[in-house]
Amino acid sequence: MTHPIELRVVELMAARMCHDLIGPVSAINNGVELLADEDPGFIHEAVGLVGDSARTASRRLQFYRFAYGFSGTGVAGGSSPHQLAADFFAGSNVECIYSAEMQAAELQQQKLGCAMLSVAAEGLPRGGKLVLAPGPTGIEVAASGTGSGPSPESRAALALATPVAELTSRTVGAYFAGLLADRLGWRLVVEDRPGGFRLITTPQ
Repeated sequence: MTHPIELRVVELMAARMCHDLIGPVSAINNGVELLADEDPGFIHEAVGLVGDSARTASRRLQFYRFAYGFSGTGVAGGSSPHQLAADFFAGSNVECIYSAEMQAAELQQQKLGCAMLSVAAEGLPRGGKLVLAPGPTGIEVAASGTGSGPSPESRAALALATPVAELTSRTVGAYFAGLLADRLGWRLVVEDRPGGFRLITTPQ
């Protein structure tokens, strides 16, 4: 069954992405203000701040464009999905391993895989390791690290069990991943295990 994407889902996704981008964009603005300072000692610091923040914003934008905006006509910007994922997690406390088998998968499956990586990373607030690979029933993300994994609200959203009216900016990413899985004939399930969890696709 294919679920239509309602306006509220689009609004919440936009809000979520803006929230994730406002930090580096604000840092760029702060760096520009430092460049206007007459003290030359601030110039090197400002240039570094602007450069680092611009790279972070660009990496997030390119990853989100593929995971949430890719239409199937080709990956914009020339970067492969696994490189987009590597750049997205660069400098974070989450290590991402994107298997060679997944790199060879159809782009729509890799789009879902990237959305699953984003959701799984939220279940590792203190950091950890994510491995995206084909699974027995489709795709899986094996997560290891401390914490209890995705919240009960995110798990319900992954399963598309949350009414759209009850979605929030924190759970809409999981819901959108559930929609992507649904379009491919799968559903998303979280399996807890010692030291982490697995986010897997299963047949509908």
